[in-house]
Amino acid sequence: MAELLRRCSSAELTEWMAYEKITGPLGPERMDVLLASLTATVANTARGKGQRAKGPEDFMPKWDQGAPAQGGDWQQMLTTVTSLNRRLRGHDARGGGSDA
Repeated sequence: MAELLRRCSSAELTEWMAYEKITGPLGPERMDVLLASLTATVANTARGKGQRAKGPEDFMPKWDQGAPAQGGDWQQMLTTVTSLNRRLRGHDARGGGSDA
């Protein structure tokens, strides 16, 4: 995130956000949609007579199935991030935080 903020202004990031809202997702999420559409097309050409056609949603990967629907409270998230940071030997730049 820090590198992104060094390279792009807030105005440019806002423009990219607006562009994505108009054109659809950018990056890996868009590739999931495109590949799901392609897979549905191929699968439907090979389906037998009387079988239901499948849509792209049938082939979309379902990420983070184990993640809680609400994402947990901020204290739980902070504990998780702090633990991951410690295991990866990261630096805690918060005031009063401890280095791993």
